[in-house]
Amino acid sequence: MRIFAGLSLLAALPAAAAPPPGASSCAGCHGGGGMPALAGQPVEAIAGAMLAYKAGQGSPTVMDRIARGFSEEEIRAIAAWVAAPR
Repeated sequence: MRIFAGLSLLAALPAAAAPPPGASSCAGCHGGGGMPALAGQPVEAIAGAMLAYKAGQGSPTVMDRIARGFSEEEIRAIAAWVAAPR
């Protein structure tokens, strides 16, 4: 039953299947270009980093400005998409 509930939860995240806004830049959410690779990283680590940037924490990069444009729900959907192996 737990497995079914987990699969149902994953199925309820359609935003994770589509590329996030801006994925055409910065190597499609760090898929290359000398930036840290994000595919395969834990979703919570990616979401946590983006939420920290949104809050003005972390090193000053373009990410603080990007993260401010998203709600927490959007950040979590983006993190799920970015973390998925491609």
